[in-house]
Amino acid sequence: MNEASMEQTKCICGCQGSIKDQQYQGVVNIIDLFKDKPGSLIQVLHLAQEQYGFLPLDLQKIISTRMQVPLSVVSGVVSFYSFFSTTPKGKHIIRVCLGTACYVRGGKKLVDSLIKTLEVDIGGTTDDRLFTLEIARCIGACGLAPAMMIDDKVYKQVKPATLGPILAAYKKSETKSAAEGGTVA
Repeated sequence: MNEASMEQTKCICGCQGSIKDQQYQGVVNIIDLFKDKPGSLIQVLHLAQEQYGFLPLDLQKIISTRMQVPLSVVSGVVSFYSFFSTTPKGKHIIRVCLGTACYVRGGKKLVDSLIKTLEVDIGGTTDDRLFTLEIARCIGACGLAPAMMIDDKVYKQVKPATLGPILAAYKKSETKSAAEGGTVA
């Protein structure tokens, strides 16, 4: 180890040791805006996840320390609500409906096809962090079954054969964004 990596620094949560100061600074700013407001933990967690992308344990520790809330409370809230994630998600969230109508009309085949195409399990994220695959119990589109959502867009009467063009459109938009100077997640 070189001297720089062994150097002890005061971290943003107040403890001694090296941590990702730059990476978490935006989240720390959010915490500081709300830390004295009772009942603001969920709001801070939402904003922190929006800023950072997910809520790993070391970030939960910072939130706990700076808000003076026990880590068990912070972790309990994060694990209880399904909209919080402790692992990185893809830029696009694919949710396949497996409610009764969608399941009966081929939803399971969509899931199997996506697992094979994306090379991830349910709840997994592709290596390029472009897609995360999730299951929904119902998305309220029973008349359009089988249905799936990518982000906020609903796709109706999806068949395994139509998945390729749908996914290709998202990949193409990422390639175009990168070519124009954007970054791919």
